[in-house]
Amino acid sequence: MTTYVITVPGTFTAGAGPDTRARLSRALRPADPHTTRMGSTEDLDVLNVNEDNTFTLRLTVEADTGPHAEEEARRLADSALHDAGLDERTAPLGPAVITGIDSDVR
Repeated sequence: MTTYVITVPGTFTAGAGPDTRARLSRALRPADPHTTRMGSTEDLDVLNVNEDNTFTLRLTVEADTGPHAEEEARRLADSALHDAGLDERTAPLGPAVITGIDSDVR
């Protein structure tokens, strides 16, 4: 298994207040990229929100292949958004993209 850092962009269509952001961050905590070598050196936050209500999720996923990692990240993101009271209308997501690979293979 390989550890991937996956970036998933999205937009809060109705905005997202501090409570919603906190719930979302808590729901994403198990996938926080700070637990990887890349996350600690690059200071990757699990949730970044811009002034225009676009956001980026950076998730750590264990998978055998890149496509499986992207699928798992999307599933984690959808679940976390649902747990925070959001759905595909209030927080649509863009495509998941691999932005890092943390592997012991040399």
